[in-house]
Amino acid sequence: MLKNWFVVPTRLPLVRRRCHACASERSQASGKFRVNANHKLIDAWLLVLCTDCGATAKLTVLERVTVRSVRPELLNRLHDNDPGLTAELLQDPAVQHRNRIALDWDDAWRLDTGGSDHLDHEVIDVSVRFAARIPVRPVRLIAEGCGLSRAEVDRLLTEGKLVSAARLSGKLSGDFTFTLKR
Repeated sequence: MLKNWFVVPTRLPLVRRRCHACASERSQASGKFRVNANHKLIDAWLLVLCTDCGATAKLTVLERVTVRSVRPELLNRLHDNDPGLTAELLQDPAVQHRNRIALDWDDAWRLDTGGSDHLDHEVIDVSVRFAARIPVRPVRLIAEGCGLSRAEVDRLLTEGKLVSAARLSGKLSGDFTFTLKR
């Protein structure tokens, strides 16, 4: 029987970017946007606050774009400081690249296994689904979900008792499946 696990964000990730005021490496999204229109052109920024000194910095969302080319729903969400839009934009690779930022997901997610009734089975088939693109080590997920140590998961992987079509070393942020034989 296939068991479903879900990796779910618990809060917005921190933004890894050097603060201009205190040289800290982490900022927190404020959830607020600044929108500036100049005649037919519009600029929009997501505001982030330094976790150490509280200094405000701007992440560019729109830059010198004609107002007519922006979807009205996006404009409304920007003006309403939509928290869902904040999460979407932080995870957008184009926004990350344009602003030269990375996300820090440490302590910002949890694993929902749907209970521990699978721990006593001889063979476990698991499908891991991600609610957001959260980079996590599969070995850590498997250890946490099955109540094992990471060393034990590594041993099972080496012995061929833990198999997956996905590469289980390194980090993954997309859905994958695995089979564990005890």
